[in-house]
Amino acid sequence: AMATDMIWNRVAFRTFLLGKAWFLFTLILFVLSQSILNHLKAWAQVNDDTATPASSGGHRLLASKSGSSSISGDDNSGSELQVRVAIFCCRCFIYVFSMGQSIRYHVKFSMRDMRNQRVVHLGRCKIPEYLCLWQGWATLLLTIFLLAMLCLEPILYCIGIDDGLLFNEHCQDGEQVLFAYSICSTAAMLMYFLLLTDLSVFSTKVSAFVLVGSRVVSEVALFLIGLSFFVVTFACSISALEHTDPDFSGIPKSALQLYKITFGMWSGDHYDLLEDHPALTVVAFVYVVISVIFLINLLIAQLNSAYQSTYMDMLGFARLNRCRVIVETMPSVPGARWLSFLAGLRLDEGVEFGEGDLGIAGGIQVWEPASANVTTLDMIRRFGGSTSTAAQWPQDEIGGEDDADRFGRLEKMIQKAMKRMSSSGGGKGSKSGFSMLGSGMSGSDLGSAQGESGAE
Repeated sequence: AMATDMIWNRVAFRTFLLGKAWFLFTLILFVLSQSILNHLKAWAQVNDDTATPASSGGHRLLASKSGSSSISGDDNSGSELQVRVAIFCCRCFIYVFSMGQSIRYHVKFSMRDMRNQRVVHLGRCKIPEYLCLWQGWATLLLTIFLLAMLCLEPILYCIGIDDGLLFNEHCQDGEQVLFAYSICSTAAMLMYFLLLTDLSVFSTKVSAFVLVGSRVVSEVALFLIGLSFFVVTFACSISALEHTDPDFSGIPKSALQLYKITFGMWSGDHYDLLEDHPALTVVAFVYVVISVIFLINLLIAQLNSAYQSTYMDMLGFARLNRCRVIVETMPSVPGARWLSFLAGLRLDEGVEFGEGDLGIAGGIQVWEPASANVTTLDMIRRFGGSTSTAAQWPQDEIGGEDDADRFGRLEKMIQKAMKRMSSSGGGKGSKSGFSMLGSGMSGSDLGSAQGESGAE
C-alpha cells in the first residue's frame, strides 16, 4: 500500500489527471450541445409572460414549426443564430476529436491484441482482450453511439434546404430523424457519465464504494429476472380473466400496470377502481404479496449479504484498482519525472533506525507516532566486528535465554491470564483465572527463577 500510494501521488497522478481533463472537457461540450443550448428558446418562452401555451411547449430549439415561422427575417443576426452556431461547433468538435480519438483507441488496441494473440473466444468469434474490461466495452458503445449520431445528424439533413435559417435542424427531413438522433444522444450521454466513474480512483474510499456497488448489481439483476417472471405470469392470468377494466386489457397493458404496482407508481384511485372487479382484486392482491412483500424483502436480504461478504475486502479491491490504473498510466509518464522520483527516494543512502543509529541502504523511512506501535523489546540484534559480507556470522554467546526473554515471556503469560479473567464472569471465573495463573507460574519459569535465587 505504501509503495502504491507513493507512486500514485508523486508520479502517476498528474499524468492520469491530464488524460481525464481532456475527457471532462469533451463531456462538458457534449452536455452543452445536447442538453443546454437546445433548450434555451424553451426556457426563454417559459419565462416570457406574453408567450402563448403553444409556443411555450417547445422541447428543443425551434422545435415547433409555428415557432420557426414567427421568426423575423433578420434572425440570422440575432441570438438564435449564435445558439445554432454554438451547437454546430460543439457537435463538430465532438465528432472530430472525441469520436476520432475513440476510433483511434479501438483500432490501436484491437491490432495490438490480435497481433499478440491476446483474444477471448466467444463461440466462434475472437474478441480482443481489452474489451473484457468494462472501460473497453463502454468506450466501444460510446463510439458506436457517436457514429450513429453523425449518421442521423439533423443539421446535415437540413443543409441543402433553403429555409432562411443557418444550421437549422427542424426542416422536414430533419424532423424525421430527430427522435432517433435523440435516442442515440441519450445513450451516448449515459456512456459518458458511466466512464466518468473511473475518476473514483482519486479516493480509496470512493473507489471502494463504487466497487461494492458494482458487485451487488448482479443481485439486482436476479431480482429483475424473478420479477419479470411473475409479471408475465400474472399478466397472462389477468388477460385470461373476464373483466372490463381498461387498464388490464391485454398482456402488454397488464404487464405495465403490474410493474407500476411493484415500483409504487400506482395511485390510490386505481386501487379504488378495482372494487368493481372482485376477481381482479384478488389476483392483484396475490401479486402484491409476492412482488412487494416477498421479492423486495428478499432483494434487501441479498444485498445485505452481498455487502457483508464484500465489505471486508473492499479497500483491498480499491487498492488493486488503483494499481491497475497506475500500470496503465506509467507508459505515458515522462522519463525525466520518473528519474526525478527515483533520485528523490535516495535508495543509496542508509536508513536511520534511530537518532544517530545508521542502518542499511535501500529502504524508505516512514515516520509514525511513538504510540502507534508500542514495543517493549528491541527487535534489532547488534553484533560487534566487521560488516564485510565475507566475514562469518558471529555466534550468539548467550547459550540460553537472557533475562529480557524470560521476563518478556512471563509478561505475555500474565497478559493472557488477565484476558481470561476479564472474559469470564462472576467469582468463579476469577478463581479459575487465578488458579490458571498459579499453575502457569509453577512451571519451568518459576523453577528457573527459584534456581537463580538459590544460586545467589
